[in-house]
Amino acid sequence: MWELSPRDVLKDPYVLEFLELGERSSFTESELELALIGELQAFLLELGKGFSFVARQKRISLEGEHFYIDLVFYNYLLKCFVLIDLKLGKLTHQDIGQMDTYVRLYEDQFRGVDDNPTLGLILCSERNEAVAKYSVLAESEQIFASKYRLVLPTEAELVEGLRRFGDGRLEE
Repeated sequence: MWELSPRDVLKDPYVLEFLELGERSSFTESELELALIGELQAFLLELGKGFSFVARQKRISLEGEHFYIDLVFYNYLLKCFVLIDLKLGKLTHQDIGQMDTYVRLYEDQFRGVDDNPTLGLILCSERNEAVAKYSVLAESEQIFASKYRLVLPTEAELVEGLRRFGDGRLEE
């Protein structure tokens, strides 16, 4: 199986400031996808090590019904496909079910015999922790949800984050 864990490679959050969308709330998932494709090199750097671009709007079919995966990558370190679904707003259980379907179909139709299991990553602007806790995300080794930010965190947000992850003390 994997030498590295998917949790070692996938990040949360992703900072998409290079898209220069600011904190505006009036764009669509399609516009977000086009901006990412337009800045593919920067997005690959933000994704992390080992990612290579495979497709956008990849069509997969099930009994004549067609589904479209926003972005498909291959990670040569994990030796697996990584499917990315872009979502505006909070993560929902429907998003998780949709990604589970995508992963299962991709496994059946495209995964090679030497590939590790396909991963699904839902990139959402707000991560609903309750939905994540009580869904397959809690124990999944194949489906993940990460938050994306369109701007870098403020100094106050960074300090608060350090407090949460540390022992409560922050040395000045």
